[in-house]
This record gives sequence, structure tokens and C-alpha cells, in this order.
Amino acid sequence: MTQLLRPPRLAPGARVAVVAPSGPVPEERLQAGLDVLRGWDLDPVVAPHVLGRHREFDYLAGTDAQRAADLQNAWCDPAVAAVLCARGGYGAQRMVDLLDWDAMRAAGPKVFTGFSDITVLHQAFATRLGLVTLYGPAAAGVDFIKNARAQDHLRATLFDPESVRTVTAVPPGGTALVPGRARGVTLGGCLSLLASDLGTPHARAGARGGLLLIEDVGERPYRIDRYLTQLLRAGWLDGVAGIVLGSWAACGPYEELRAVLADRLGGLGVPVVEEFGFGHGEGALTIPLGVPAELDADRGTLTFDVPALR
Repeated sequence: MTQLLRPPRLAPGARVAVVAPSGPVPEERLQAGLDVLRGWDLDPVVAPHVLGRHREFDYLAGTDAQRAADLQNAWCDPAVAAVLCARGGYGAQRMVDLLDWDAMRAAGPKVFTGFSDITVLHQAFATRLGLVTLYGPAAAGVDFIKNARAQDHLRATLFDPESVRTVTAVPPGGTALVPGRARGVTLGGCLSLLASDLGTPHARAGARGGLLLIEDVGERPYRIDRYLTQLLRAGWLDGVAGIVLGSWAACGPYEELRAVLADRLGGLGVPVVEEFGFGHGEGALTIPLGVPAELDADRGTLTFDVPALR
């Protein structure tokens, strides 16, 4: 697995676009997120349908075509240095095939951040644009606007990525489910989205040679079992170098879930670190995808060869 192209870091005064490729955002949360970004001396602009709702399906922020146009127009705007997703939810799978990847590639590398349902777009940005992206808090997410640690880590990654080249698991997590060290290029995201993205045009073919980061929310242990079994049966985990497990909020008793994770992943013979502190949860860390790194499962650290952004 090869390293992807790193976009430029942000500078004070940079214009950033906030988009909603999946679900809609409450206005008060959007405004709170914009206030945080302005406090970082950024110039946030909001895409037209971030506060919109689909007429029939109120879990979507506008139609598929509207959400795709918002993302593409923001990305192709030469004045925009970064595109930040307002939230996850559901809907990225419905709009990803409507994007003009040639036009987006021509617009050049930029920063792209988001998590959860945005996993589908992280995969597409890797396969279609060959671009490093940031799996991190949503700009209007409640865990972002009310949590200093999540804000500080994303801000450091955007402006001073050298300062976060080593990411250490949030205590008391970061213990080794399977001990050892491994090297590879980071990839991954939300487990249920990786499983449902299998076989689609923009998905990665597999995790071979990579450090796989996975997390999820609101999925019972048997469903986590199902997703992991699907990835195993499809051969998607063949040759993975190491695995970093994030948060599992509302996924049932952790000891029960831990047994599933150990059962499904322990036989791969690679280091696995648990409860690393990214994904759905308070104080979530920002993890770059597409950058070569070393995982030390025993110490609970992920050290990148180069800063996430250039």
C-alpha cells in the first residue's frame, strides 16, 4: 500500500467550506461549530444545503444531487483551502457516484475532514484522488463543539501537523489486544461503512500492507461480528499489517464486544491495539488516512513517518 499525496496545511485566514454530504445539521450546532473555526482565525463558508432536508427522507440534508453539488462546488472553489464535513449520519453512499472526480482532481489537493458515514468519501478520495484525508471530528458535531481535546487535536493537525506526528491513545485506553509493532499506511474508518462499501466503484480493494483503523457506534456485538466476518470472508483483511480500534459507543458491554474483537481479529497474527480514542466519542482524536506510520500496540502509539499535511 502506497503513501498518498499530502495536501497543504492551513494558515491563519484560510477559507474553509462546511458541507453536509450525509445528514442535516441543527442550526445552533452549526453556528457553534462556525464560532470555533472563527476562533482559529479561519474563514468558514457554509454550503447551501447544510441546513436543508430532503422532502421525503428527513435523514438526508437535501437531495443526493444537491449534496453532491455542495461538496463538488466547495472542492473546486480555488478560494477554499479545506472542506470540513458538518456531520455524518447517513447519505454519503447515495451521492458519491454523482461526483465528477476528474474535475475534483483538477482542483488540486486540499484538506478533507469528517468521520462516521464520511468513511465512504475517505475511501473515494483515496482511490480516485490519491489524497491523504483526516478522519476526525465533524465541524458541527456535539462531541467537537463541547470538547477542548477534540478541538485542540484537530487544530494542531490542521495548522501544526509536526506537533502530532505521534498520536498516543487517550487514557485509560490504548492497551494491546494483540501485542507487537507493525508498519503500514493508515486506512479505514467506521466499520459498518467499510463493510457496506465492499465491491462498490470507489472502495479500496483491501487492507493489505496497511494499518487499519476501525470504530463504530450503536452496533450490538453480534453486528460487529457480522461486519468483521464479512470483511474476513471477502478477503479484505488479508495481509493487513496491524489494527487500531477506536471507540465503540453504545455497542453494548465492552467486555462482550472485546471478546468478539479478539475472536475475529486475534487470528490474523498482527498487532491490535484497543480503545485508541478516535471515532464516536468524547475528545476524539484526528487520525490522518493515507500516511505511512508505525503502530506500537504495547505502548498505545501511532507514529507517522511524515506530518499529515505538508
